[in-house]
Amino acid sequence: SPSTIRTVVICTGKMNSWVIFVLAIGYVAAQRFNPNPAPGQHIAILRQSSDLNPDGSYQWSYETENGIAAQEQGRLSGGPEPGTDAQGSFQYTAPDGTPISVQYSANEGGFQPQGAHLPVPPPIPPAIQRSLEYNAAHPEQEQ
Repeated sequence: SPSTIRTVVICTGKMNSWVIFVLAIGYVAAQRFNPNPAPGQHIAILRQSSDLNPDGSYQWSYETENGIAAQEQGRLSGGPEPGTDAQGSFQYTAPDGTPISVQYSANEGGFQPQGAHLPVPPPIPPAIQRSLEYNAAHPEQEQ
């Protein structure tokens, strides 16, 4: 069990006892608040809510003891094809310790995430940009 500490130490004096006590507390805290649990380890849900309204709108959220949190709200879209417009976010700590945070929207345009860790395309070279602008301003006539 993570809360069980097995230490065999031969020490004398108050300072050694204090160091061992601090190390033991650190070990227990590291096991208790580990953001990357071992497979099969149970993680408690600290907060959870969910609402589904008669008009089709909804919202849900949760937070776990290891720092994972997510939330979303949505509604039925009024476009030509029925669907749902949603906005939300989630965050967690990656195995390497990097905090990950994503905000997103999902609608007829697809899933559109935003986050500092996500790759971004390189800028369009100026010559290509001018060509795209010219093509947009001078469409070919259909034959």
